[in-house]
Amino acid sequence: MKLKTSLALAFGLAALGAHANTELVIATVNNGHMIEMQKLSKQFEQANPGITLKWVTLEEGVLRQRVTTDIATKGGQFDVMTIGMYEAPIWGKKGWLQALKTDAAYDVDDLLPAVRGGLTVDGKLFAAPFYGESSMLMYRKDLADKVGVQVPERPTWAQIADLAKKIHDPKAGVYGICLRGKPGWGDNMAFLSTLVNTHGGQWFDMQWKPQLESKPWKDAITFYVDLLKNYGPPGSSANSFNEILALTNAGKCGMWIDATIAASFVSDPKQSKVADQMAFAQAPTAATPKGANWLWSWNLAIPAGSQKVEAAQKFITWATSKDYIQLVAKTNGWANVPTGTRKSTYATPEFQKAARFAAAELKAIESANPNDSTLPKSPYVGVQFAAIPEFQAIGIAVGQQMSAALAGKTSVDAALKASQTAADREMRKAGYYK
Repeated sequence: MKLKTSLALAFGLAALGAHANTELVIATVNNGHMIEMQKLSKQFEQANPGITLKWVTLEEGVLRQRVTTDIATKGGQFDVMTIGMYEAPIWGKKGWLQALKTDAAYDVDDLLPAVRGGLTVDGKLFAAPFYGESSMLMYRKDLADKVGVQVPERPTWAQIADLAKKIHDPKAGVYGICLRGKPGWGDNMAFLSTLVNTHGGQWFDMQWKPQLESKPWKDAITFYVDLLKNYGPPGSSANSFNEILALTNAGKCGMWIDATIAASFVSDPKQSKVADQMAFAQAPTAATPKGANWLWSWNLAIPAGSQKVEAAQKFITWATSKDYIQLVAKTNGWANVPTGTRKSTYATPEFQKAARFAAAELKAIESANPNDSTLPKSPYVGVQFAAIPEFQAIGIAVGQQMSAALAGKTSVDAALKASQTAADREMRKAGYYK
């Protein structure tokens, strides 16, 4: 009888354990690397029988809105969130995120220092990078060769303008240079912030006063408008990453400065007509190399109020580990692994062979420093953004003005004046100064 009772009790507890399932709700962005993670996550569920995953996949803008609202109101909708390098330090500082715990096997020292630095507040890692990127120059070597120009490893903007002029041939369907013009704080302003940085400018001085009418801003924006007006494709003020990627893959862009992630697409013969002609160099510089190329990563984080911290931590560790990168390589090949996060990826000979842009990408990421990205001292963290809550609204307003100047609807001076007024209003309203 005793045996029967203890067996029944054991079976009862086992049955209870089988039903004590933890469901993790994961909010993520609808890009290729993340969609691949969902497909491969069945392996995580098999290895962790007590955990099931529920995915909420959203477009970038919608994702930002949903996770920001949820975390600010302590809504508790999500157990794991995909957030950018912009949100991570702000939310970490506010106590909205759970600090991550990493074990020896995870090897936190293998994370690229620039990326790790952008996700760390007071020595604590608040988000784990899933993939990272910087910006770089991608160009048609055949066109440069034709005009007898050898592009240096890190060219100057003056050299870029000179080459754009020489290879610009709209009758043959080739534009000297393609750059972002579509308004948005993470769109045209991501690129333009780096252009301003390298011209010696900054968003805010040490008193948090906006600097949009300073000489470096005027120089940078005037240069940009003239460059695209003379040697860019028509309608540049509406072009973003995807539009320019399509133009580049069709062989219509002589040069493009944008996210390093694009290098894998433009050098892929399945996508690009000019894949074998594409070459890579560092983002151009002007007065200073500081802040010449941006730094961004998509990261996984746990909201502070989560009731499922242990399971969430387990999943994040799995998805951002060395083993996960090996799993993607085994499943889809080394050319398709998420890049920009770990030193070990770049040290892998198979990856170096599959990705001929790897060395240039790594150099770009390593040279970006979110804590020191401007020539004059700045009070903010971030290369192509300032990690303060007010930046989103300011960046959107300024982006619209810059796009209007590029489209010829307003002058550069008038656009910068309106931008300064909008930024000043936001900063006063937020109480940075009176």
